[in-house]
Amino acid sequence: MTKNQAFEILKSAGDIRAARIITENTDNFSKIKVWRMARALRRGVPVAKIIHQKWFYGLKFYTNQYTLDPRPDTETLVSAVIADCGKNVRPHILDLGTGTGCIISALVKNIYGATGIAVDTSRGALRVARRNIKNLGLGKSVHIAYGNFNNAKMTNDKFDIIVSNPPYIAMGDTRVNIGAKHDPMRALYAKNNGLAAYENIARNARHWIRDGGKIYLEIGDGMGTDVRKIFSDSGWIFNRAEYDLAGIERVLIFSI
Repeated sequence: MTKNQAFEILKSAGDIRAARIITENTDNFSKIKVWRMARALRRGVPVAKIIHQKWFYGLKFYTNQYTLDPRPDTETLVSAVIADCGKNVRPHILDLGTGTGCIISALVKNIYGATGIAVDTSRGALRVARRNIKNLGLGKSVHIAYGNFNNAKMTNDKFDIIVSNPPYIAMGDTRVNIGAKHDPMRALYAKNNGLAAYENIARNARHWIRDGGKIYLEIGDGMGTDVRKIFSDSGWIFNRAEYDLAGIERVLIFSI
């Protein structure tokens, strides 16, 4: 099958943009492969999940069914951390729930001397993160490890910066778009109306942060008031909020 024939089939299954991205990032246009990709498009599978790659903060990441696809909203978090890091800071960073490793990778690539540890409870996600760290040449700067932020003894290290895009969709919330339905549920949903992960982080992260350190959290639309209260009740000091390109409060920053 030619590239043009594949494009027409994929366009009819999805749309012209999806067809263009897939054909530009695919080498083998066998009939079986194109049929499978077209079927995936009809089922609402995101293009990133079909071609197994997504760009984030100028870097290309491998992604699959075990991870969230990196999203533009999360670049707000990365930009906030970079803006706060002056020259010769060399921060040690903890990434909670790393998924593809996109946050820690973008930070270490853009902050001179930065190092980090990225943890996740999903073995599948850890394999993806390791692959991306290796592909980006960050093996000496970033360590990938199994870790659960529900456990205060997860690590004995102390960090200058903690970052997290935790699960924050309420259990049973039906407003998730069709693309997100192909993401792992554990990376999307949290108990207590989507706030459980923040409660665990607020309680335990104080054991992992150095004096003067900061924690940067991605939040869902409209969650700012609740998350600020959770962290305030745990002794954290609210520093500021950052807004995404749509004007939505997307990142909260706290210190101890």
